[in-house]
Order: sequence, then structure tokens, then C-alpha cells
Amino acid sequence: MPTRQPDTMVINRRRFLTAFGTAAVALALPSCAFGAKTPEKRRKPNFVFIFADDLGWGDLGCYGNNQLKTPSLDALAEKGTLFTQFYVNGSVCSPSRTSIMTSHYPARHSVHGHFAAPQQNRARAMPNWLDPKVHTVTKLLKTTGYTTGHFGKWHLGSGDACPTPGDYGIDEHCTRSSSGPQLTGTDDPYFRAKSTEQIVDRTIDFIEKNRDKPFYVNVWSLVPHATLHPTDEQMKPYQRYAPGGVPYKGVKQIYYASVSDLDRQVGRLVQRIEELGLAENTIIAFSSDNGPEDLDIRNAVHSGIGNAGPFRGRKRSIYEGGVRMPFIVRWSGHTPPGRVDDSTVIAAVDWLPTVCSLAGVKLPSDLEPDGEDMSQAIFGRGKTRSRPLMWEWRFRVFGEMVHRCPMLAIRDGNFKLLMNPDRSRIELYDIPKDPTELENLADRYPDIVKRLSRILLEWQKTLPKGPIDKNAGSNAYPWPKEKYSAHD
Repeated sequence: MPTRQPDTMVINRRRFLTAFGTAAVALALPSCAFGAKTPEKRRKPNFVFIFADDLGWGDLGCYGNNQLKTPSLDALAEKGTLFTQFYVNGSVCSPSRTSIMTSHYPARHSVHGHFAAPQQNRARAMPNWLDPKVHTVTKLLKTTGYTTGHFGKWHLGSGDACPTPGDYGIDEHCTRSSSGPQLTGTDDPYFRAKSTEQIVDRTIDFIEKNRDKPFYVNVWSLVPHATLHPTDEQMKPYQRYAPGGVPYKGVKQIYYASVSDLDRQVGRLVQRIEELGLAENTIIAFSSDNGPEDLDIRNAVHSGIGNAGPFRGRKRSIYEGGVRMPFIVRWSGHTPPGRVDDSTVIAAVDWLPTVCSLAGVKLPSDLEPDGEDMSQAIFGRGKTRSRPLMWEWRFRVFGEMVHRCPMLAIRDGNFKLLMNPDRSRIELYDIPKDPTELENLADRYPDIVKRLSRILLEWQKTLPKGPIDKNAGSNAYPWPKEKYSAHD
């Protein structure tokens, strides 16, 4: 069972927030933009949040991919707003999802990695599930008249005595990696390949049943998380990427086919929302939980070709490629169509306060969100963050050395600082000018390093204690050594 944070931890966190500022959360409903008519009595907007699993920033056509075809998501961006500086707050699954649901940095709940078997959770000082007593976006909306749903991946806890998604304020759910009702057909070798269709089917059914009242629904895909096994039909459009002269499928065939089916099912969902006449009252958001998986991981050796765009880092890394994700928001008649927002720094922890602001839901006084209301950015007016974003990764990072990041990171304004708690590997980057994180400016801006490192290390002190992997924060390479001296 999860344990409550010690009183000293809560006190330390409050001291930290007092020292470095808190977000001012606007609770009033923003006015409609771009000529949309305002009804005399406004109905609360619906929310559809689509979350891909291990999709990279550069995997979509609208984010620069010229090989992988994603016409449905490209169309969503053309009719809505595309953000280029959106961050998740964990570089793997469960931490990232915790932030979306709670507006908290995941380590506040001791969610340092993915929820696994109890023995592994204990070894990492993690609970077996997210504490159901915590405030969640679904619980807050449910208590104010919304009908809530969740279909697809859960991964916030499963197993004996584990709460179901219903304990987090979700009325209807059918999931994977949970203790609630499960998606069907798991014995089919093509289950994962067909899973998005089933998730969308259940979501459409939920929306059709609740079309006349405000609803919120999470649509959390299982792809392109490995192990990927697309059908031959799904791979047909990418036959040109098959290797010549050998009887093997190409890695691009497998990965691209999986993402294309996700795109196709998203298109089907959006089309049904439009057919039901709900487009002008439904906010559709799309993102991914973390960066693409690496070929170095066994279940992805045949498919780990996801594209992190121009960024350094992949899944598990807190360099940009591991935590900077696509983010598309469409609300017909409200979000400016075709807008690309290159300036707003927005994050997963902002989802809850932004949704509550748009829905007119007051945040509980004891929530203490790490995010802030970014609804102005959704309406095309831009927004400057009032406080920085921070990350922690306590474990090793797989793959090539270039992805192996320090343990801690902070993004404040244009600058991002990465470092280890012992002040080793201090790296400072001007992200808008150097998104690939290649030019370390730490020696050039010592005052910025001093300020950001102080904030970052003070923040880390507020987090629950736990074991740290011996390879965490290391980019050491096993350099060749002489086995014999010159005199042998």
C-alpha cells in the first residue's frame, strides 16, 4: 500500500514553493476566440485526451516526418494548434501518466519508474499503485457533473487488492495493465496490432451514450510500445522498406505500420465526433507518454526505430528526445486552425489545471499543483510559464552514449540545466537555439548555472528518498585498456 509522505517532506515542499513561486491558476472560463458565437448559456466543453505509447516527437508528418504517413493527425493539426515545446514529466510510462492525472511531478508519489511486480516496486522504493486518495483530473470533473471514461492503457497499478480505474473518478473503463475490466482478445497474436481499433470502438460507444451531457474521456493507446507485431495488411503500404534478398520484415515496415494504424483509428474517432455534431464543443488533445523506445531493449530489437525528431535522447532519457513530445489541440471554432506555437513551454502537469479552468472547476486548496493553467495558449494567445519544469531519473539509460543523461534537469525560460546531485556533469543549453543539446554553455553562464542548480537541488530534497541505480547519471564508456605492459 502507498504510504503518506512524512510531515517533514510536506513542509520542505511548501518551503520550496514559497521560495520559488506558485502558479496563478485562472479559474474563469476563457471567452471564445476567432469569431465563434457565444451561446447565452454555455455548455461545459467535452474533453477527449488521446495518449500514444512510446511515440516520438518526429513520428508524425506534421512534425516533419516525410516517410511515415499520418494524414489523420496531420489534419487534426491543420484544424487546431500544434505545440513544438510540450513536455511530459516522466521519461517512461507510469511517471508520465501520473503527472497527467494529478498535476504533480511523479516522484512526489514515489512513482520513479513504471509500475511492475511488487518485488521490483519495493526494490525501487515505489508503491504498487498510485494512491487513489489523490486528486485526479477525472475525479475533479466527475464531482462537478462530468461523465468520465478511460479506455486503453492504464499502468497506474494492477494486481491483487489494487484499486480499479473507477477509484480515481472514472465512471466507465476498459483497460490494459489495470485491475479493472480488460480489453478482450489478448490471446490473439495480433492483439496489440488490433488494440487501437478496440479502444476507439469503446470510446465511440461511450461518447454516443453521453453526447447530451459533458464528458471527459482518456483514449490511451498501447502502440507503438513494443512488442510490435502488425498484420500483413497493415504493413502493405510500407512494402518499399522491406530489405532485399532476405525473408525478413524491415524495422520501418513494422514500426510505421503500427503508427499508421494508430493514425487511422484516431481519424475514425474524430470523424465520429464530427458526425455527432460535437466538434464545436469537444476539445481533442493528442500526445505521447515519452520518447521512442531504443533498439537496445530486447522487445524492440525489431522495431525500435521511432523518431525523436532533431533531439538527443530517447525513452528513459531526460534529454529533449525522451521528454519533449508532440502536442496537438483542436477545439473547432476556438483554437486557431493551422497554428504552430513555437514559443509556449507547456507540460503534462499543466493538463489538470488547464482542463479545470476550461470546465470552470475550482482546484482544491490542498492540491498544490506543479502545473499551471495554460488555456490562453490553447486559445492562441501564448503564455509564459510562471515557474520552471523539473525532472528526475534515478536509473540507467539504455542505448548509445549520446542519450545517457544526468539524473536531474530543469527548464526555465530558454535555458535547460542537467546535472547529477553531486554536481557532476553540469550541462546548460539554450533550447530554442540548440534543441539538440550539443553546445554546453555552463562555463559561459556561471550565474545561470548557480541559480538553476540551487533551485533544482532544493527541489530534489523535497522528493521521497529511494535507491539510485549505480549507473544513473553516467555516460562512462568501457574504453580499451592495455592488457599487457610493454615489458611483457
